[in-house]
Amino acid sequence: MQRDPHPLTLLLALQNTWLFLCSTVLAIVEELDDTFKDTRVDDVWLVDFYAPWCGYCKKLEPVWYDVGAELKSSGSPVRVGKMDGTAYSGMSSEFGVRGYPTIKLLKGDLAYNYKGPRTKDDIVEFANRVAGPAVRALPSKQMFDHMMKRHDVLFVYFGGESPLKEKYIDMAAELIVYTYFFSASEDVLPESVTLPELPSVVVFKDGAYFTYDEYVDGGLSSWVNKERFQSYLQIDGFTLYELGETGTVYILLFVCVLCLTLLLVLFHLPRDFQFGHMDGNDYINSLIMGEVSVPSIIILNTSNEQYFLPSEPVETLEQLVHFINSVLDGSAQAQGGDGMFQRVKRVAFDAKSTIMSVFRSSPVLGCFLFGLPLGVISLMCYGICTAESDDGQEDMELMKRDDEEEEDDEEDEPRQAPGELEGKFAIK
Repeated sequence: MQRDPHPLTLLLALQNTWLFLCSTVLAIVEELDDTFKDTRVDDVWLVDFYAPWCGYCKKLEPVWYDVGAELKSSGSPVRVGKMDGTAYSGMSSEFGVRGYPTIKLLKGDLAYNYKGPRTKDDIVEFANRVAGPAVRALPSKQMFDHMMKRHDVLFVYFGGESPLKEKYIDMAAELIVYTYFFSASEDVLPESVTLPELPSVVVFKDGAYFTYDEYVDGGLSSWVNKERFQSYLQIDGFTLYELGETGTVYILLFVCVLCLTLLLVLFHLPRDFQFGHMDGNDYINSLIMGEVSVPSIIILNTSNEQYFLPSEPVETLEQLVHFINSVLDGSAQAQGGDGMFQRVKRVAFDAKSTIMSVFRSSPVLGCFLFGLPLGVISLMCYGICTAESDDGQEDMELMKRDDEEEEDDEEDEPRQAPGELEGKFAIK
């Protein structure tokens, strides 16, 4: 008959398991200190700068350990660490940390900021992309076709050594935080693709390809920064911020998906327009500080924070084209903007939204946070007003007393005058 294990044996087994798990966690995510500056140069590091009191940092912590486990199990050369930015403020300042949490990939003398969604897959993809070479080679047609299927947007340099290739490599080292960059010979291209000249930088997206022209498109970095998005994509708050950073002027948003025939407009309008759809209207309502019906269409001007709404319902392709052209020629009425009135309105709107969200999530907490300060301020105002009224009453009483004393002095003076005269005559 098999005997049950002793409770002490079970306790020791659990303790050993716990120690093993702790050592495994410490192995995949290293806690860094101020000696990290001297030891980091020989490796590629993905570092989370955190603060112990930061709620967002605590939310990221389990994701961060998943990132470390994923990179270690896949054989990635990237080492994962975390550093208390408040304990080592000098190191944080040296790496340009301005808030928490901040994720940076450190490769040699370069430091790359991660600004994407804080999910395991996105962070791991960022680490693997940035840790590798800035420009990857496509040696064959099979590899080129594979990358075309894998990436929605593909940048490729075609040609040999040239000043354009040097610019391309420098640009790739800067913008690899956003996308991949490749180089290839003209032989890997399908027969349907013809280049006007070599060397060339080409972007493949939306089932087509576009060649960089220095005289038309300006700087290579700005061109790549604009072309790294598909012409039509799903937009959230983060994507909208990124689009604004690229210098894109007009963003046409379909708030919820409209009739698919309206999407044909993509093939008839300038390429400097960015198109996208947004699920739900909560974010766009916050952005314009108003209410947008669902479904709806809105055009955002990222250069001055103006927005445009159609004056009548858009139900056909012709109506949509007319609305967009009215924005381009300036005949559409602009709303919003970045003026002083809009800034004050934004402050008031954000304050109202914050208060309402607190009361919706926890009425008791809302009453405590906002009711208590209002009560204290009310008591202070009451005390100040009461003190002023009491001081005024005391001043009035003092004035009355002074007046009464003066009147008494005036009445006493005539009574003393005859006595004084009699005294004078008596001396004589």
